[in-house]
Amino acid sequence: MSTVPTNHAPKTPGPPPTSKDPLSTYFSELLKRPICVGKIKDRIGRLSDLVFRFGDPYPEAVGIYIEHGWGKPTEFVPWEKVGRIEDDAIFVAPPEGGRYPPFVDQPGWLLLNEHLMGRTILDMDGRRIEVVNDVHLLASKGHLLLVHVDVSFNGFLRKWGLGHLFRGKDRLISWRYVQPLSLEDVGASDSVSLSITRRQLQELPGEDLADALEQVSREEQQAIFSALDSEKAAEALVEAEPRAQRQLIANLRRERARTILSEMSVPQLADLLSVLPHEDQSKMLGLLSAAEAERIKTILSEREVTAGTLLSTDYVAVPKETTAGQVLREIREARREHGAISYVYVIQSETKLLLGVVDLRDLVLAADGTPLAELMASPVVAAEVDDVREDLAELFAKYHFRMLPVVDAHDCLLGVIRYKDIMSGLLTRAKG
Repeated sequence: MSTVPTNHAPKTPGPPPTSKDPLSTYFSELLKRPICVGKIKDRIGRLSDLVFRFGDPYPEAVGIYIEHGWGKPTEFVPWEKVGRIEDDAIFVAPPEGGRYPPFVDQPGWLLLNEHLMGRTILDMDGRRIEVVNDVHLLASKGHLLLVHVDVSFNGFLRKWGLGHLFRGKDRLISWRYVQPLSLEDVGASDSVSLSITRRQLQELPGEDLADALEQVSREEQQAIFSALDSEKAAEALVEAEPRAQRQLIANLRRERARTILSEMSVPQLADLLSVLPHEDQSKMLGLLSAAEAERIKTILSEREVTAGTLLSTDYVAVPKETTAGQVLREIREARREHGAISYVYVIQSETKLLLGVVDLRDLVLAADGTPLAELMASPVVAAEVDDVREDLAELFAKYHFRMLPVVDAHDCLLGVIRYKDIMSGLLTRAKG
């Protein structure tokens, strides 16, 4: 990966500097900042997005996009109307006629929030990938330039308002190495496909990798998928849309398919097989053990399936004496998929009796020395091992959890069921 020092600003001629140039800032720090005319009390809205025009060597800001919602028209503040950027507001010149005109997209324009944040960076030659967590901006002589994208965990924290929890250094990729495949890819509603990265495919979350696979051609899709190890290929396959799932499965060699399927849980396998043509479904069942194939046939036959059949053992459970810092260190060292750590379950060591649950967000915000006994919510909403799929769907709909623990008759933790495993299966059956 090539990076450019953050204090390296391109020499771009332009108008005099604004009264307070933000020499170096991040888009996430400007997003939703109030836009004021003259005084702080004269607020006209919040920054919904920043609009840039492609240029050499760096894109340059052309204006501020303000979306008011509730059917009200948008506003577009040209960048030359921006007076200064303060920590609590962005001050702009008064609009002519009392209101700025609505936003109208133009060829070659790029909206940071809509087209970059959360998007993937693809290197088709190196078959590697990244995710844009933030965008680094630099002021130079009255211009605001897009100079880097940030792919670090710091960028992720900053995006969610947790910047004070920074760990390690930012990882910035110069915009010179991050270019859209074509200007035609950039539009008011189109996503931007990016072209360069220097990290392994295996480090991208499965859902982001699935998004990337769905945006490229079938040939590129197969090239990327073939470069994945079995575990990462399984993650991507689970998260992909049905059409992409069918395309990827259709081109798999027998042994490659067997190793990928071995990385998937029974509910994941059932949901995957439910969208395949009958011939492919039969081939995939033939690659599984007799026990797994029988369980999947039970699910596919739409007989009542219990939580015990669907549960996963991929979760985090610790004794109540464990501290927040200890759990966070364990999670980081294990490099677990974030889908496995939406919650941390608190149990009694010997019996696995379920005592409480801690949301990951609360865990991150807590002091390192805080015992989980002080953070946990109790009692815990849990599914019983004999609950059927429809019962589980009702629990998810009622409580809006991302994951439910499954307990036996003595409230001992047996495993977990994830929202996506239940709801995606119901949706697949409904569409069928």
